[in-house]
Amino acid sequence: MDLVIPNATDEIGVGIIGTGMMGKCHSLAFNAVKATFGNVPHPRLELLCDVEEQHVKEKASELGFARHTTDWRSLVTDPDIQIVSITTPNSCHPEMAIAALEAGKHVYCEKPMALTLEDAEAMTAAAREAIGLTLLGYGFTKNPTVLHAKRLIEAGTIGRVFDFRGAIDEDYVADSQLPWTWRLNKGSAGLGSLGDLMCHLVSLAHMLLGPILEVSGLMETVHKTRPVLGEPQRQQAVENDDIAHAIVRFETGVAGVISSSRIAHGRKNGIRIEIHGSQGMIAFDQERMNELQLYTADGSREISGFRTILTGPQHWPYGLFCPMPGHSLGYNELKVIEVAHFLRAVRGLEKPFPNFEDGLRIERVIHSFPRTAQKRSWVTV
Repeated sequence: MDLVIPNATDEIGVGIIGTGMMGKCHSLAFNAVKATFGNVPHPRLELLCDVEEQHVKEKASELGFARHTTDWRSLVTDPDIQIVSITTPNSCHPEMAIAALEAGKHVYCEKPMALTLEDAEAMTAAAREAIGLTLLGYGFTKNPTVLHAKRLIEAGTIGRVFDFRGAIDEDYVADSQLPWTWRLNKGSAGLGSLGDLMCHLVSLAHMLLGPILEVSGLMETVHKTRPVLGEPQRQQAVENDDIAHAIVRFETGVAGVISSSRIAHGRKNGIRIEIHGSQGMIAFDQERMNELQLYTADGSREISGFRTILTGPQHWPYGLFCPMPGHSLGYNELKVIEVAHFLRAVRGLEKPFPNFEDGLRIERVIHSFPRTAQKRSWVTV
């Protein structure tokens, strides 16, 4: 099957599997991308899939899809669809992505790739043989603030980079008395804070400084049991990690520290990054996602200090959403930028990042934690 690279005026058929939070987020992004970016193919929301007939019928109507189905296999082989968007639970990603690639589709899959490194490797192998492109939904890498940080690093604004410090923390299971859920089970969720959170931090680290080569870390299940929903007297074992920390070394020789926690009281989307260089440093916090802190070691010490860079139209592509600085973008806008990036890649104008190859590098980092924690020593990713 041959894929046709569309012109800016062409339509491109889209099928989305899943109608949860991320399914809705993808749908909103595909609906908004043409009006925002202009010079991209027009996404035609062709087919929406979920397991329950009445539910998916209602969602298809709400989100603007032409058709709906409960059979994902029919979606990935539908001749009117060129892009398959996968927003299902993580355990479903490998089978769906591989089937879509084998059917000649472009695949846009939410993170993380899979529950196991073996499944991520199988997905990457399928992508190497496929004619379709792949993209993973690491939307935080599309933040105009972070993109500006990358430009500053590449321009040498902070000199030679030698140190990366990053943390990603949330508190969605910080309460030890919250009932047990599927996210705490290896069979249904795989890794814990590593698979849900740390992969985001690693995607940002790789985008800004290149791949991580070595890891020496630990992982810990702090709340080892939790009450069963509806049976508060019965406890069920937590099978994956609550927290994970490591010192790392990048392929470039840059040293780093990375950490994640899903039990950090008060943190909602606390992705905090510091990048230190010989002539200054950059600091970023996703909970203040429209601000970048920059320190440059020049000028008089009496007036030296951090400057706050507030994103605006000068930080592409902020201005496509809003002509006024300080009015701020949000999480859903990052998905619109991500969709535009993928559509430009489909046209042959950009290389999608992170694709499955890039995603496999991320998976190798987070899946190195069990090995390094067991050995209590450095491991090569």
